[in-house]
Amino acid sequence: MNARAQAALVLEDGRVFRGAAYGAQGRTLGEAVFCTGMTGYQETLTDPSYHGQIVVQTAPQIGNTGWNDEDDESSKIWVNGYVVRDPARTPSNWRSRRTLDEELVRQGIVGIAEVDTRSLTRHLRELGAMRAGVFSGDALGSVDDMVASVLASPKMEGADLAGQVSTPKPYVVSPSGEVRFRVVALDLGIKSNTPRQMVKRGIEVHVLPSSSSLDDLLAIEPDGVFLSNGPGDPATTVHATELTKQVLGREIPLFGICFGNQVLGRALGLGTYKMRYGHRGINIPVIDVATRSVAITAQNHGFALEGEPGRRFESPFGAAQISHYCPNDDTVEGVRALDVPAFSVQYHPEAAAGPHDAAPLFDDFVSLMEKRS
Repeated sequence: MNARAQAALVLEDGRVFRGAAYGAQGRTLGEAVFCTGMTGYQETLTDPSYHGQIVVQTAPQIGNTGWNDEDDESSKIWVNGYVVRDPARTPSNWRSRRTLDEELVRQGIVGIAEVDTRSLTRHLRELGAMRAGVFSGDALGSVDDMVASVLASPKMEGADLAGQVSTPKPYVVSPSGEVRFRVVALDLGIKSNTPRQMVKRGIEVHVLPSSSSLDDLLAIEPDGVFLSNGPGDPATTVHATELTKQVLGREIPLFGICFGNQVLGRALGLGTYKMRYGHRGINIPVIDVATRSVAITAQNHGFALEGEPGRRFESPFGAAQISHYCPNDDTVEGVRALDVPAFSVQYHPEAAAGPHDAAPLFDDFVSLMEKRS
């Protein structure tokens, strides 16, 4: 590590964390956030929900299992930058094809290592997620110049990013056996494991671009509609929210996750707000209001729906309820329409790296379609 070029992580409040270049060298800007997952870094890096963000890993050593060709959640790495403490010198896993460092270089992802990530995480936890930049090699400059670059970068509030990560054209993922249902998945930043979870249940998944119209959706004659995860400010999702309202009006069974939870909530009349530092990791508890059961979940979101645990409210489509919440901070983790077939959660039931407590939610979606049929 001593042979690596110098690097700096610069926060918008002027705080500077020095370290060594990791991955590609240069300059990158984004929102600094921390992720508490101890495993699954490959899934994190390729998750489109992290587009626009510089991810800080709280686990002290990263890269132990290298990089393989099977675990990508999309076609590329989406994070804007990467911050780690102690990169593994030699990966050890039978599926590893190259080191994490090599993959970051190959995809042009600017990162920084040898950072005191514990101190950095405490800083972000107290002051909130904020704009930041990673500078290394020839891009290193004076602190004033680097801070000025960070302050000139766009904020996450008002960021319309879902269209940037959505598929440019429709595609279909089919089960190997009998097709029980046909589902349209609106791609707001979908992960590869989501269609895999559905085809296991006999669902033929038609993934459509985020700009798709109601006519595009209805032409497929779906048994259900799925709203995927994705990046950015949910307040910018005017088109997706209006499309969701049209689906609710036709009473087509609907299931949303993460960003899709916020889209459904907005369609039902709820507001959204920017969280202080968000929920990002694979160890976040969620309570189901109806059953009082607790699930340990994977999450990645910096915005949340407004509301109180268990509250019922009137929507344009009848009664609805805040169905799930996080006991850590009482934030909304799910919403359910009571008069039309629709529900959503703020977490990831498809999380490939685990935990898998929430995987049965896909079975609940199947049950919703069975009742309608």
